Amino acid sequence: MDRIETEASGGCQCGAVRYRVSAVLDTSHICHCRMCQKAAGNFFIALIGVPRDAVRWTRGAPATFASSDKAARGFCRDCGTPLTYDYHESKHINLTTGSFDDPTQFAPKYQFGLEAQMPWFAELSIPAEGTTEQTMAAYVDEIKATNHQHPDHDTKVWPDN
Repeated sequence: MDRIETEASGGCQCGAVRYRVSAVLDTSHICHCRMCQKAAGNFFIALIGVPRDAVRWTRGAPATFASSDKAARGFCRDCGTPLTYDYHESKHINLTTGSFDDPTQFAPKYQFGLEAQMPWFAELSIPAEGTTEQTMAAYVDEIKATNHQHPDHDTKVWPDN
């Protein structure tokens, strides 16, 4: 595993938990295993390894659930956002790629847990639509007026009211 020096930040949906990383490992991956499906509440979870000395919690800290005797899952206790997979014996911790402010930096390089991958996932071909102001015009003003999601950057305080 190669260590890649970087500067990146992220956090949960509500902003109660924020972090900064100074390095990541070249381990960006998707895991389809049933435990990861349950932890993410989705078909898979996207994770990237971060050396323990390279992550700093800048606001709050994740709550944890011992998903096994060997590992714990970190999440925001306020909004429920999945944030970590921590295999206790590892020299690194995995952060959920989607919790980064710019997750496009960390394209998945591997897939694991293929035994639990949804059988139709590889051949998924259904109509697709973005969630832009054009496609969601009927809802945009209402969503903007009632948005409680933390922005994709660090803030001095949150909520900002």
